[in-house]
Amino acid sequence: MKKLTRRDFLKLGAVSMAAAGVSKLHKASAYMPEFPVGQRLGRTFYTVEIKAKPDPNSETVKTVYNDNILVINREVIGARYNDYWKKRIWYETPEGYIPAISVQPVRNEPNQPLAELPTYGQFPGMWAEVTVPFVDIYLDGSEPKSPRLKETVDPRFYYSQVLWVDAISTGANSEVLYHVLEKHGSYGDVFWADARAFHPITPEEVEPITPEIKDKYIVVDVNHQTMSCFENGREILFTRVSTGAKYTYEGILVDEWGTPDGDYHLVSRKYMSLHMAGGESKASGYEEFAVSWNSIFATGGVAIHSTYWHNNYGEMLSHGCVNVEPDVAKFVYRWTNPVTPYYEGVIEIQDYSGTNVKVIDRDAA
Repeated sequence: MKKLTRRDFLKLGAVSMAAAGVSKLHKASAYMPEFPVGQRLGRTFYTVEIKAKPDPNSETVKTVYNDNILVINREVIGARYNDYWKKRIWYETPEGYIPAISVQPVRNEPNQPLAELPTYGQFPGMWAEVTVPFVDIYLDGSEPKSPRLKETVDPRFYYSQVLWVDAISTGANSEVLYHVLEKHGSYGDVFWADARAFHPITPEEVEPITPEIKDKYIVVDVNHQTMSCFENGREILFTRVSTGAKYTYEGILVDEWGTPDGDYHLVSRKYMSLHMAGGESKASGYEEFAVSWNSIFATGGVAIHSTYWHNNYGEMLSHGCVNVEPDVAKFVYRWTNPVTPYYEGVIEIQDYSGTNVKVIDRDAA
């Protein structure tokens, strides 16, 4: 765990939690590595071999480890990575081929840090999205509160995560730092991070999509692992998803993880960003930070939301939610009712005005 010592914190410059900004900008250098240049990049989730051909049985060119950033030339169809997963997509890199399920597609789009935080509500602050492959984060506090943080050596935020920024400061080398936190669901940990990693989200960027159209609904097909959005009966979006897993990795049947079927679900609660945690053991538990664009439609917090920890859409992998790509999750968040106020980043309704979500599972009892 990299933590700011008292000496390090003082180097950041005097800034109160209510402060809105700094007087001058400096290019940050200390907190974000130099990433490969390329329009399409990928971040590895775990240790994986780069192959000479898009085939797991071909020659191994090299082994890369988690959070390795690769240039992606193109997608190709190859052999299945293993007998368990159906996906046959591989990414071609300058050094060889890597299975797509082992890589998060990312971009490297650093941002100009703000000199002053905007004010959209009671206090200055803004929502911001990570637009680089990853950024190291430094705990602002004595000890981590999150169970996962307590076991993490080098904590990071990853491409597509959304957080709240409530202060700006400068580091020892005049680099600009944002004070970032999770507004909803967290254990209370707050962090400092390189400001260049974060794209400021404006209220205009999350305005509702086609709010004048009332006839909207979503169909999630568990059997085919797909999702469609409809306006006036016409399909306007189709995508692969990952719904609730029916088996553990050990092959044990788990009924409680299945995405609840039925045609009566309604979006009733939404979060721009949410800290998710569940389960009572390491085997069945999970904890994910700053999950973006959450549209909750069923009891127990079952939501359509962004995913940064896997790229295996088309397989049942979740604990009940509908995992989708970040851009899709953002679309659903903006397109569905109810509309979420920007500053709060959350809304909950008790009536029946939320967008209908139909979950089809032909194997359900």
